[in-house]
Amino acid sequence: MQGKIYSCADPESRAAGMDAAAQAVRGGRLVVIPTDTLYGIGCDAFDNDAVANLLATKHRGPDMPVPVLVGSWETVKGLVATYPENTELLVKAFWPGGLSIVVPQAPSLPWNLGDTRGTVMLRMPLHPIAIELLREVGPMAVSSANISGHTPPTTAIASKQQLGKAVSVYLDGGETPVGKPSTIIDLSGRRPYLLREGAISAEQITDVIGGDPNILCLRPGQEGSPEAGA
Repeated sequence: MQGKIYSCADPESRAAGMDAAAQAVRGGRLVVIPTDTLYGIGCDAFDNDAVANLLATKHRGPDMPVPVLVGSWETVKGLVATYPENTELLVKAFWPGGLSIVVPQAPSLPWNLGDTRGTVMLRMPLHPIAIELLREVGPMAVSSANISGHTPPTTAIASKQQLGKAVSVYLDGGETPVGKPSTIIDLSGRRPYLLREGAISAEQITDVIGGDPNILCLRPGQEGSPEAGA
């Protein structure tokens, strides 16, 4: 049934929902999953048609590329061109959790997430349902489960009210615990740039990688709060 919500509070419904979600992702369809920050709409990161459908469903263009969620620290190493010290420090400090990291992507990857300019935004969410699905199907392209410009949802019902039957499976894990988007830090250049402050503060980041949180500034031309992943 297209657009079915599965309650993950009930073990039998959760098992059926996880199976339906995994089949949907492998079949190139869209699913909605809970994360620690917000609900996300996702698909197989390597299925370019599915990613294009995700962007179209959100009424969003390739100028706002889709982030990628992973289910383990080790997965990251196969997706990036380099794995410098700052990346490793932040991964170990805040993953799973509310920090999205922009890094140079591995040049051989056959995906098309949008106009990434050779980078990819990665995160490992702190949510058992998301982690279970990611470990079952691999990296997923995941964005907040809302129409672009509308309020990002903290429940499965709120997600379905915006996205409806464009999504095959909704996994209902209750209200998300954080309720605000992840922090985004760009490590793709010579110095780190904070693109959005959300679940993790600038002070928490500089406690790990050093520096003055007031200097961890927005990249020129990137001021504001970009809509990105859950």
